[in-house]
Amino acid sequence: MWDNECWDDDGTQAQSVTVNSSSNVSQPEPNIPTHKPYRAEKESDRREKRSRNIVTSGSDSVRIEVQSHIIPRIIGKRGATVQELRTQTKARIEIDNNRDDDSMGTITISGDPENVKAAEKAVQDIINGTRMEKSRGSESHRPPRSNNDRPYGRDDRTNRYENASAGGRYKSSDSYYGGGGDRGRSHGDNFRDSGRRSKYDYSSSLSHSDQNAEDDVIIDWAALNKAADEAAKERWARCPPLVKVFYNEQDEVAQMSPAEVAAFREASNNIVVERTFKQESGEQKPIPNPVVDFHQAFGDFPDLMEELRKANFTKPSPIQSQAWPILLKGEDLIGIAQTGTGKTLAFLLPAFIHIEGQPIPRGSRGGPNVLVLAPTRELALQIEKEVAKYQFRGIKAVCLYGGGDRRAQINVVRSGVEILIATPGRLNDLVQEGVVDVSSITYLVLDEADRMLDMGFEPQIRKVLLDIRPDRQTVMTSATWPDGVRRLAQSYMSDPIQVYIGTLDLAATHTVTQLVEVMDEGDKLYRINEFIRDMLPTDKVIIFCGKKTRADDLSSEFILADIPCQSIHGNREQSDREQALEDIKSGAVNILIATDVASRGLDIEDITHVVNYDFPRNIEEYVHRVGRTGRAGRSGISLSFMTRSDWAVAAELIKIMEEANQEVPDEVRDMAKRFDARRDRGGGGRGGRGGRDDFGGRRRW
Repeated sequence: MWDNECWDDDGTQAQSVTVNSSSNVSQPEPNIPTHKPYRAEKESDRREKRSRNIVTSGSDSVRIEVQSHIIPRIIGKRGATVQELRTQTKARIEIDNNRDDDSMGTITISGDPENVKAAEKAVQDIINGTRMEKSRGSESHRPPRSNNDRPYGRDDRTNRYENASAGGRYKSSDSYYGGGGDRGRSHGDNFRDSGRRSKYDYSSSLSHSDQNAEDDVIIDWAALNKAADEAAKERWARCPPLVKVFYNEQDEVAQMSPAEVAAFREASNNIVVERTFKQESGEQKPIPNPVVDFHQAFGDFPDLMEELRKANFTKPSPIQSQAWPILLKGEDLIGIAQTGTGKTLAFLLPAFIHIEGQPIPRGSRGGPNVLVLAPTRELALQIEKEVAKYQFRGIKAVCLYGGGDRRAQINVVRSGVEILIATPGRLNDLVQEGVVDVSSITYLVLDEADRMLDMGFEPQIRKVLLDIRPDRQTVMTSATWPDGVRRLAQSYMSDPIQVYIGTLDLAATHTVTQLVEVMDEGDKLYRINEFIRDMLPTDKVIIFCGKKTRADDLSSEFILADIPCQSIHGNREQSDREQALEDIKSGAVNILIATDVASRGLDIEDITHVVNYDFPRNIEEYVHRVGRTGRAGRSGISLSFMTRSDWAVAAELIKIMEEANQEVPDEVRDMAKRFDARRDRGGGGRGGRGGRDDFGGRRRW
């Protein structure tokens, strides 16, 4: 004999009854009433017990009356739960939910007394919702089950949603949802998805009991969002104080009239300055006047002025003359200018002053103050070298990039640095491992932001931006202004000032002569060999290929022909990539074969020619490739091989060449007309490939 406690739906104990488990027991225990054998109950008795789970018994059977909405929970999906109960307890379990009184159901358990006892206990655990808690507490309580079976007890989805509503992390089950889990998804995405799924996605597939369990879960998103905002405010309130304004405007700058400012900007390659996003209040803070000399920006820092004199600079470049006053006043900046216009120094020198001007000593700040994100390893290493050129009060930097010595990078970070220069992938790896703490960053630079978005780094960038204190100073540089960069700036920058040089329209540098030759694919190798034979000893060339294998094949052809060259692409070891750049810069070789990893930001001043062996996939890459020559006031030549498959970009190429006053070949204009005509006929769109029928077989242009 045993005591069986029954509970009301609200969790309070309803009554305690004793069940006779064996017909051999003839005498009841003292003070414990025994139940009579099962008999039909009156309707009045059932109504009296309707709101309770009732247990009655016979000599070797137990009947449990429960509310009908609990019945599906005991049956389980496709009968899996009740079948498990029968298998585990070896008791006969019959379920009747078709009674006249549809608010109650009956569960009849019969068989060996010990089996009946075990089955009844399991059923009561399901009714009271305690089965899953016990099974989670000890793996031994979990009955063996197949992949298609469901554990009896409360529904898994309900438990996950309850954890989410209590602040826990939602995690989908691979076995239940068909795989996938939450790999590669952020905590916020999983948390938000759990709320959406609990309300919508599963409603059509849940059983009656599952839907009742779902209805019991109400997630107060407003309260959760408020709590998250308060937690974020509390977190950032503990950060050390931040100083961003270091500008001491000279009288000659402050007294410039609007006409003088406009004339200077127009003469400096048409500098355009504006507030990017209009404020709701309509009140716009004034934009600082440009500086025309170094001392007007850094006159209070004689040691930095000495470093500039060592570099033999004569005057600021257009982007520098306008960017320095803006950054020294603590404003956010978006700098859009062609490659080779001095954007790196435009954000680097104010970063030095920002580091030195913070009120907390360097050793007490908890980490570095400046973070520069770059799209490629080569650009990140180049920025690191630029930092090393200017020795300012012992400021140290480290470059974090994939393919480099990971242990050495970690050791430098732990030894203490003020500037982090990193590619997004390696930075996120070290942040997740706890090696780098970006909460101390107060000056953030996104260099070549458009290229980083093109390479698919937007998720990593947004993750970093969320981990950095919101009152930071942010700088974004880009050669173009696409929608993705605009959205990023609007989301994570504070009333930025946009400075662009020339025009926002895509344009190639005017110091480069652009030549285009239209040919068949099979003629490219002959033409490039002809070009190499005609090179002068003082010429240096970068040959751009569309694929890594093409770059390898071309370099192999040159080596077999005893033509010294180097190559650089994403599949080469980092040490080989660095050696290739060193060889072309030092003059050990005059030919560098590269993919688009070398099209952005690389500063090799004496490149005389750029050859597009494979025409780039889009016109933006064409502009960046062309920008590898004609740098620092020098002139250069760009030679591009075009084939019939490149006709989709012909119209855009014509605009670029005409803007730079270049001669456009008739073949290129013919390509653009044919592509437009085909598109008008509905035969293709951007990026389409021409066939023989479109061009008259293998007709040359």
